[in-house]
Amino acid sequence: MKHIVIILSLLFNLQTFSQELTINQANHLASLPLKCLQQEYPNKLGQMLIDSTEIKSPKALHPTFYGCFDWHSSVHGHWSLVFLLKKFPLLEKREEIIQKLKTNLSKQNIQSEIDYLNKPHEKSFERTYGWNWILKLQLELETYNEPFAKELAQNLKPLTTLIIKRYTEFLPKLLYPIRVGTHSNSAFGLTHAWDYAVFSNNTEFQNTLKINARRMYFTDENCPFSWEPSGTDFLSPCFEEIAIMQRVLSKKEFFIWLKKFAPKLFNKNFNIEVAKVSDRTDGHLVHLDGLNFSRAWNLYYLLNQYPKEFSHLKKVADYHLNFSLPSIVDGNYEGEHWLASFALRAFEEKK
Repeated sequence: MKHIVIILSLLFNLQTFSQELTINQANHLASLPLKCLQQEYPNKLGQMLIDSTEIKSPKALHPTFYGCFDWHSSVHGHWSLVFLLKKFPLLEKREEIIQKLKTNLSKQNIQSEIDYLNKPHEKSFERTYGWNWILKLQLELETYNEPFAKELAQNLKPLTTLIIKRYTEFLPKLLYPIRVGTHSNSAFGLTHAWDYAVFSNNTEFQNTLKINARRMYFTDENCPFSWEPSGTDFLSPCFEEIAIMQRVLSKKEFFIWLKKFAPKLFNKNFNIEVAKVSDRTDGHLVHLDGLNFSRAWNLYYLLNQYPKEFSHLKKVADYHLNFSLPSIVDGNYEGEHWLASFALRAFEEKK
């Protein structure tokens, strides 16, 4: 088995240098969330228990997002499958994927998710990482011109509406940004939210996100890239902050800010070393593969909007993406239940 995994890794690696995601890669990456979408265990619940009546199985608590180890991984696993169906109409197991999406994203199941989030003691559940991915999933469904996707978008919309309300209530209370490389990073928590606010023409939500992003980050200077990564990062504090400020600022204002925050990025020889994983069977250490993917998608996003100024960052982004892609075939559940989503986010931004 070990030799087979090595061969598959080498074959997959040969494809990673293609300019676009291939159908073979897409089929493999789709197989990972498809396998775990309705796999209840192992499972990590982020639950607060008020009394013994709340002790229930993951599926009973979260009939939509119970698979793929935890709630947020299930959410971006759903997003991954919708993204791949849209990009590859001839994707293998297309009908099986659609059927599982329909089952999980039913009106009844979404209402159960809403009921859970409406518990008085669960106001902070999945704040803001899972919230951010819900809005990414909503955007993907609403931009997919297939009847089943439109139906699922309508089913999900009440949960999305609740999440937007939660953002609006919470952000003014967050007096200080959260600058970690894991789930609670507040800059990452605003990015997909902003994209959906713009798409849906929700100017009130855009203003909320913009005001609070500027408040938290506008005076920042000299982000210490040399401090990255911390041992279990899957997000870059520096690049996530750049990503949200790129969204909310005009080009002129953004460049003034960026030259203070990350002046090294303008150097044509800029480079940042990829993160290396010592043990991919460790569910925390394998986070670092995710860091390589998230750095890649933020670098692609930056150079795509400003190619003249940042074309030199493409090789850095490509290297980060290609470095960790082979690890997704290693069969370790610690990484495969979520890393496919991160790889696909990088491919989404890769032009």
